[in-house]
Amino acid sequence: MNILFIGDIVGKPGRRAVRELLPSIAARNKADFIVANCENAAGGFGVTRDVVVELFKCGIDVLTSGNHIWDKKDVFDFIGAYDKLLRPANYPEGTPGFGSVVATTAAGGTVGVLNLEGRVFMRPIDCPFRVARGEIAKLKEKTKVVFVDFHAEATSEKQALGWFLDGSVSAVVGTHTHIQTADERILPGGTAYLTDAGMTGSHDSVIGVKKEIIIERFLMGLPARFDPAKGNIIFQGVAVSVDEETGHCSSIRRISVPLEGEGVSGAREKGTGPAAPEENNDQGTDS
Repeated sequence: MNILFIGDIVGKPGRRAVRELLPSIAARNKADFIVANCENAAGGFGVTRDVVVELFKCGIDVLTSGNHIWDKKDVFDFIGAYDKLLRPANYPEGTPGFGSVVATTAAGGTVGVLNLEGRVFMRPIDCPFRVARGEIAKLKEKTKVVFVDFHAEATSEKQALGWFLDGSVSAVVGTHTHIQTADERILPGGTAYLTDAGMTGSHDSVIGVKKEIIIERFLMGLPARFDPAKGNIIFQGVAVSVDEETGHCSSIRRISVPLEGEGVSGAREKGTGPAAPEENNDQGTDS
């Protein structure tokens, strides 16, 4: 089974990249199942019902999120209506919404998706490590394939969770920092790992926000409205291949594809595992 994960979608530029690039990227990677982090998809912060509907119509099977899921207050009116729109599972008991789901692919396979949020430099919610253990046990009653989006700030916390879950899930992929890392690997127990999948949106920016706003904030230390940037739009994410019988991963590839005419040359898909078709411009090694 081939799973495609789309890194944090930021505002209209990110949604445009999904609309225009997802069909070809999914086809090249023979994606059976698509997951995307949507917590910045509406104006750069939060998500609305219309944006959720739009992203599902693009062919995304499950949407994950993180700390910004609550930024648009009307989210409380609809988050419970979509079991495939996830908020981190380690929010306290009674929090609206769903932290994990088992979904079915078009071919009839099953995939468990678990969303977690880190605690280092973030809000003090429940322990993601302990919550993960319980959630994974429930998911694996229904499927061998489990994909984890760990929305966290600290690379150390992400790496620690990757090692903690090695062998018990198919993949642990980090989100939140919006900067794609180059440390993709398959851990000894068969779990694919990447510290951060990157960002789908404007890369002439500071993590998706207009750079002038962020520079001024660093210079002056004053609050400012964070507006999404618009130029140099890139689709970023990761593709993993999983054995449905064992739940173990056989390959992982980073994806970074510019929107045509956005001033960046060359699609880049790199990773470990069997080389993808030549037209993908993959640069990979056998795992």
